[in-house]
Amino acid sequence: MSVDIRHKAVQSHTLPAPAGPYSPGVVLDRLVFVSGQGAKDPSTGRLVASDIESQTEQVLKNIASILEAAGSSLAHVVRCGVFLTDIADFAAMNAVYSRVFGANRPARTTVQVASLPMPGLRVEIDAIAYIP
Repeated sequence: MSVDIRHKAVQSHTLPAPAGPYSPGVVLDRLVFVSGQGAKDPSTGRLVASDIESQTEQVLKNIASILEAAGSSLAHVVRCGVFLTDIADFAAMNAVYSRVFGANRPARTTVQVASLPMPGLRVEIDAIAYIP
């Protein structure tokens, strides 16, 4: 017996535009894989601010938009990867992350990286969620 599982890109005019040749999110069966998101405002394409709190807030809004377009939400995230350009930003990022996710506590990895693909970007987050 062969099972044909296909994946499809998440698409919506309200999503942040990818910075390269990839999809903002991909759905496979009931899983949603969200590409790493930066703190760009989808309406302007510009970085929202320089502080880590504002950037983290925007990153999570971008992830939420992608998940909603896929039929999911932040409440259904099971894993995140967090990339910081300065690990000293961990506590401030974590405070916003905790507030936004509420009672949901996805598995997570947080690492410091040398740089991110947009000047001034201090945090990037990717996610895996399920469609209920």
